[in-house]
Amino acid sequence: MKRLTCPMNGVRDISEFQYLGPVRRTRPDDADAVTRHLFYIENPVGPMIEWWRHRPSNTVFLAERHTGTDEIFRTWLPDGSEQQND
Repeated sequence: MKRLTCPMNGVRDISEFQYLGPVRRTRPDDADAVTRHLFYIENPVGPMIEWWRHRPSNTVFLAERHTGTDEIFRTWLPDGSEQQND
């Protein structure tokens, strides 16, 4: 069973979580950049920072996950509170 550490609620079964996508930045004043941001998502192999949500508590947080091995290195709240994954 795959488990993920919620920074607010601790280790939980992965079925309690919703993947919200990778952290991406764009310039809102550049129409081409906004179009790429909305419709073209890169899918690199390697570590990536992603948005996740713990559904029962509605806690939105960040996770660093390796897209090739699916290993989760760490999770933290957007304010910087970090939790190492067990």
